[in-house]
Amino acid sequence: MTGTLVNAAAILVGGSIGLAFKKKLPQSVIDVVFQGIGLFTIGMGVAMFIKSEWLLVVVLAILAGAITGSLLQLNRHLEQAGEKFRQRFTGTGENFVEGMITSFLLFCMGAMTILGAIEEGLGQGAELLLTKSILDGFSSIALAAALGIGVLFSAVPLLLFQGGITLLAFWLGGFFDPRLIAELSATGGLLLIGLGLNILKITRIQVTDLLPALPYALLFAYIYSRFV
Repeated sequence: MTGTLVNAAAILVGGSIGLAFKKKLPQSVIDVVFQGIGLFTIGMGVAMFIKSEWLLVVVLAILAGAITGSLLQLNRHLEQAGEKFRQRFTGTGENFVEGMITSFLLFCMGAMTILGAIEEGLGQGAELLLTKSILDGFSSIALAAALGIGVLFSAVPLLLFQGGITLLAFWLGGFFDPRLIAELSATGGLLLIGLGLNILKITRIQVTDLLPALPYALLFAYIYSRFV
């Protein structure tokens, strides 16, 4: 778990620097940074999605995730939690939930996240995650300057998600075949595209309600791999 702990710390440090910059930057600059993050998010999502080899898996994962997330009302519950947090702590801004979810997906959906967590879980060292920590630390500066304090709180779901993969790799070993990782990344890529469109205010996709698609992607990819 060393790599994940360092990764979370890098986000906290970088995000804190970004918040300090946010107070000094004019709103026009922050708006342009915000748009740049939206474009980058869409580009990264497309790059991840096109690597899918089993589109059926991604489609089924998105549909099952949408149904599950809608029934559980994840978006509504998270927005309510964010509103309570804003009421308790002043200065969190209106983008708390969006900042946390956007940052979590950007930090956790890439192949480097999954491969690095698996390598550490298999006892092959944390070098990949340590490298990722440097990248995430610098990225969190720009994200926090544009999206606010929610970026810092993305360290919590990152600990759970990335750390969970490390523990699963430790327990399950060879379960994480590269084909499963590719489909998980492709599904995450679609969520990133949705986020990017939201950031640019083109659409208002309930990305939070689609988050259950991620575990479904692993499940369906595993089942599909048994037949191909």
